[in-house]
Amino acid sequence: MHIPDAFIPLPQAAVYWLIAIVFIALALKWARNELSEEKIPLIAVLAAGIFAIQAFNLPVGMGTSGHLVGGALAAIVLGSPYAAVFVLSIVLIIQGVIFGDGGITTMGANIINMGVIGGFVGYYTFTGVKKVIGNTYASAGIAAWLACLIPALACAIEMFVAGTFPLVEGLIAMGLYHAIIGIIEGILTAGGIYLIATARPDLIETETSGGITA
Repeated sequence: MHIPDAFIPLPQAAVYWLIAIVFIALALKWARNELSEEKIPLIAVLAAGIFAIQAFNLPVGMGTSGHLVGGALAAIVLGSPYAAVFVLSIVLIIQGVIFGDGGITTMGANIINMGVIGGFVGYYTFTGVKKVIGNTYASAGIAAWLACLIPALACAIEMFVAGTFPLVEGLIAMGLYHAIIGIIEGILTAGGIYLIATARPDLIETETSGGITA
């Protein structure tokens, strides 16, 4: 899902960067207001974990790959979609600048897909589904699955607009792979939230998520 340089024309990449910068600024504002000293280690653990799970790539074809995202996990644990933008931006900048995983010119699109779309879809799916079924871990699993699938479809559409992907084939390839990968992401997200809630329930943001109760 990491779009490399040259896969998106520079004018389009610049538009994605401008949108990403707006969300990064909002995420930094969230961090200034909400990030307490005791949550900094949790941010570091989440960033390291997301970095690790994104390292396992499956080739999708047409020059891209599929992998877990992690946006839902960060948003649910920290209680805000902007937390996902914050954590995923850190991860994607390190991956792109140091490890060459994802382009520099296309980093704005990557931040939008995995941080913004992944975080917002994950967080609001979680809160909505939890109100209906009442189970935190099932809600987190469903949210994580959708937060893996939707960014992949957005990536395919961006590549089509850029002239890199055929639309139908791109949507089928990215959607199919990430619908399957999303099942793994759903299980890992639900499991991760269970472990954190069990070991350090004080670190789980409960104000906006309605509490971590199964």
